[in-house]
Amino acid sequence: MAILRTVARPLLASVFISGGLRTLRDPHSVAALADPVAQPVAARVPPLPDDTTRLVRINSAVQIGAGALLAVGRLPRASALALAVSLVPTTLAGHAWWTVEDPGERSRQRVQFSKNLSLFGGLLIAAADTHGKPSLAYRSRGAATVGARSARKAGHAVGAAVTDRAHGVRSAAGAVREHLPAV
Repeated sequence: MAILRTVARPLLASVFISGGLRTLRDPHSVAALADPVAQPVAARVPPLPDDTTRLVRINSAVQIGAGALLAVGRLPRASALALAVSLVPTTLAGHAWWTVEDPGERSRQRVQFSKNLSLFGGLLIAAADTHGKPSLAYRSRGAATVGARSARKAGHAVGAAVTDRAHGVRSAAGAVREHLPAV
């Protein structure tokens, strides 16, 4: 499986690196398409700039950086997630097939939209890949089970010790009672 990851990650990342480089070289050609998607997002997310060209450059930089990290296997889950997030506005801005009137162009945009959905699915799989190791949730459940079992054993041990001491106190009280004068 390690060989599969070594081959698959660069293949998945290559489209983001090449597309990010192309867009970073000429962000103005994409900015006009991105404006209807970028402005509402920038208005809802305060730290983002209002300038669509800057948003396109930021998205390109994220795709190049996260694509490179994914390709070399560094922070693969985080980089795959960053690529998935960056793919949403890219797809909505660049391949809005439902707005296209020409049937031929509409069909081409629908294919590109579907391709990006497929990439999104692949990125989600890469983001969830734990290299065959159990997930944090699985390990947490296991630790909780072990902790509960240990607590139960400790509770039984404490209960047995208390019962043992209670019998000892009862025996001692009985012995003291035997030596007391009768009233």
